Amino acid sequence: MVGGIILGVIVLFIILLLLSSIRIVRQAEVYLVERLGKFHRELDSGIHILLPFIERISAKKNLREQVVDFPPQPVITKDNVTIQVDAIVYFQVTDPIRHEYEIANPIGAINNLTATTLRNLIGELELDQTLTSRDTVNSKLRVVLDEATDKWGMKVNRVELKNIIPPSDIQQAMERQMQAERTRRQQVLQAQGEKEAKILKAEGEKQSKILEAEGERLSQIERAKGEKESRILKAEGEASAILKIAESKSLGEKMILDVWKENNPTQAMIQLRSMEALVKVADGKSSKLVIPTDATKLLGMVESIKEVVRSDQKEE
Repeated sequence: MVGGIILGVIVLFIILLLLSSIRIVRQAEVYLVERLGKFHRELDSGIHILLPFIERISAKKNLREQVVDFPPQPVITKDNVTIQVDAIVYFQVTDPIRHEYEIANPIGAINNLTATTLRNLIGELELDQTLTSRDTVNSKLRVVLDEATDKWGMKVNRVELKNIIPPSDIQQAMERQMQAERTRRQQVLQAQGEKEAKILKAEGEKQSKILEAEGERLSQIERAKGEKESRILKAEGEASAILKIAESKSLGEKMILDVWKENNPTQAMIQLRSMEALVKVADGKSSKLVIPTDATKLLGMVESIKEVVRSDQKEE
């Protein structure tokens, strides 16, 4: 009975010992194994078994990129202004063995090295340069940290200055300066806007006057064309009227002569035929008709024609 219990305890102890010897390493991690107090091997991701009481895990190293945010550090600029600067360092373990056995406190070492390097770099710059040269400071700081941490099995990928905090009185002066600069820019923009508005207005008035002058010129041309056509039509009407009068006069003389030769008409008949000739002329398409106002001239003309006809008859 006692022997069975002892055997069961021994078996249980062996099982627990075996279970404690099994190690599962996750992705992007490395375990360092020491055998009898001396580094023996690295365990990559996967399942591994350690020798009980002989081997042990001395360190677990994360191979992913890590971020360390250091607290603000007091730094004096070249123009003797004390500012508070805090930095963020992005680093990665590249050699787990050196990272474990070459440096005791790597994070503390990076913190102290960052503070010292910041004092050296910013001490060469004035306050205004410090505020406007963050990229330059970041690049120089990364190079210095990368060179220093290489022997510790680390690589510094990027360094960022998170905040640069000057003293309160300087902050107030800077805020007043920025406010004045914003006011000046606003005034400049307003003046430029007013100038552009005036230019646009002047351009609009100029264009309006040009269009108005062009319209007046075209209107004058159209009026001149209309007056010209009116005068042409009027002249054509007067010329037509004159031709009609001449035709009526010739027709009247011919009619009187024919009537006289045939019938030896009386004075009243001659006047009647003359009026009939004028009526025929009035039926024409002329827009203007001129009728002689002195009827005695027509009668005289008739008497003259009568004399000519009598002379012709005597000769016959």
